[in-house]
Amino acid sequence: MYFEFASASRIIFGDGSAEQLPKLAREKGIHALLVSDSFQPEAVTRCIDALRSADLQLTRVPVSGEPTIEAIDEAKAIATSAGCDLVISIGGGSVIDTGKASAALIPNEGEVIDYLEVIGAGRKLSATPLPFIALPTTAGTGAEVSKNAVLGSKAHRVKVSLRDNRMLADIALVDPLLTHSLPPAVSASTGMDALTQVLEPFVSHLANPLTDGMCTEGLRRAGRSLRTVYAEPDNAAARSDMALTSLLGGLALANAKLGAVHGFAGVLGGMYDAPHGAICAALLPPVIEANIKALNTRERENPALKRYEYAAQFLLFDRAATVQDAMDWISETSRIFDIPGLGAYGLREEDFGEIVEKSSVSSSMKGNPIVLSAEELTEILYAAL
Repeated sequence: MYFEFASASRIIFGDGSAEQLPKLAREKGIHALLVSDSFQPEAVTRCIDALRSADLQLTRVPVSGEPTIEAIDEAKAIATSAGCDLVISIGGGSVIDTGKASAALIPNEGEVIDYLEVIGAGRKLSATPLPFIALPTTAGTGAEVSKNAVLGSKAHRVKVSLRDNRMLADIALVDPLLTHSLPPAVSASTGMDALTQVLEPFVSHLANPLTDGMCTEGLRRAGRSLRTVYAEPDNAAARSDMALTSLLGGLALANAKLGAVHGFAGVLGGMYDAPHGAICAALLPPVIEANIKALNTRERENPALKRYEYAAQFLLFDRAATVQDAMDWISETSRIFDIPGLGAYGLREEDFGEIVEKSSVSSSMKGNPIVLSAEELTEILYAAL
């Protein structure tokens, strides 16, 4: 047995933990590039006011929509001109990835494209990134503890990753109270992403004992609280469960990769205006079905077959639960959340060839428990329509 495990230097979790942000920030720098959503809920405004009260200089970069190559280049230029020595992200996955990528690129020469996988030169970072503090306000991506930033390229119609172990946050500050203001649709979409990110690393061929423990705990908590945060937005216990599920998923995927759901999601997210979590929700049941069928046909000894059974039992709190039970539960949850098939977001059959070609070489696809053929990947897209 051999594996490595990397994570943020420091993780702080719990209701009210955001109150520590000013003190933690002052320990890392004096002039912060502050990355936050264009629209700020009251809880985020309080965090920013507290930073200003701590005499920390702030240069703000507002984020609307998912991060793009152009947005990172612009943030780097702003931070360099202002002399920022620290980056703080307060927001959802897009905000955290924007801050993470900016912290990495500010001290390094060149443009973002020079360092990107697949569409860029794939250069390695030479200079150490700026100190980075991540404070998530959604419970889905786990970006606060992952070592990559997912960036969109409009020119290439795809999402790709900027990746380096040194991009792990210096401090991941997870306060579930900040997620209470999320509207139901966002809770649903991000929650489905969180669920996917504790399932895919669990069945990945790169899973290890540490990620297994995180995924099983995340599956249990998602099973009991995913629907609750949608129906009861101010249920503190459920919000805490989903914030922890997101965190655990981020830790797991950073060390065991993901799978075909996210292999597709990066490509689809670059081609269509669809929430990432909604893409995951539509793809998850057909990907599970395709993987089970392929494993039974070609690799009956693959441990992922048994892992899918265990995942169903953890998710549903039922030792007799089957994989089909889990797929039915996931599909029913999507129905409750009013998440449509991908055809509603513009997915067309004529695009399947391009999507399969791009998805098959994505980084996330490399974690899938079995290599799926182009025909199998195409069948998944038909089922997700």
